[in-house]
Amino acid sequence: MKQSKTIEQLESYIQSYEIAHLFTEEILPYLSLYHFEKGEVICSQGEAAEFLYILVKGKVKIFTTSEDGKTLILSFKTPLEVIGDIEYVQEIPTINTVEAVSSVVMIGVRQSVVRKFLKNHPSFLQFMLEIITRKFHIKSQFMRHNILYPVETRLASYLVSVAYDENDALVNGMVSTSNLTDIANLIGTSYRHLNRVIKEFCLTGLVERNKGTLIIKDLEGLKILAKENLYE
Repeated sequence: MKQSKTIEQLESYIQSYEIAHLFTEEILPYLSLYHFEKGEVICSQGEAAEFLYILVKGKVKIFTTSEDGKTLILSFKTPLEVIGDIEYVQEIPTINTVEAVSSVVMIGVRQSVVRKFLKNHPSFLQFMLEIITRKFHIKSQFMRHNILYPVETRLASYLVSVAYDENDALVNGMVSTSNLTDIANLIGTSYRHLNRVIKEFCLTGLVERNKGTLIIKDLEGLKILAKENLYE
């Protein structure tokens, strides 16, 4: 993670997303830009929630880990999104782990500062309400998807989400198969079933398996199979 206080770049993001009304003059000096590289963990499940982040560039992956070490993907997020909102309102530790899928830029500020300057700011409170209620709606949809959609659909959606950024631009077009158990856990299936589905994808030309990676060969075909982006 790298922290930047570049005023011009910060103002550019604020203007681009038309979010100046969310902030008061008093809090502006406390805002910073935080840069995360692909694969870098932004916050970890169970740790103290110190910051409130607004995602303004890139894509992040949100997942949860059970007590026995199994992980399950919950969603992928692109701008404009807030990380740490529920933790801020409830004053609780970080609920889920958030990891950068591509290069990521966040506007960040300490939660203690937010409470001091924005606790009663109407525009900010309305924004938080919209963000949090949208997350509950997405969670409801996610539960439905995991029940109704087959592994083929879930894997196709996962591959599209993890390999491409918020502008549908290629991140690298490859997904590591070094630990298929993790991928199986993330999309909620077994290791054996996942292997069978990958073989089917290879036979139909959707992906190619080569030297520990899955190479996406037919992005449009994967999008069709995914039906809709289940994790976004």
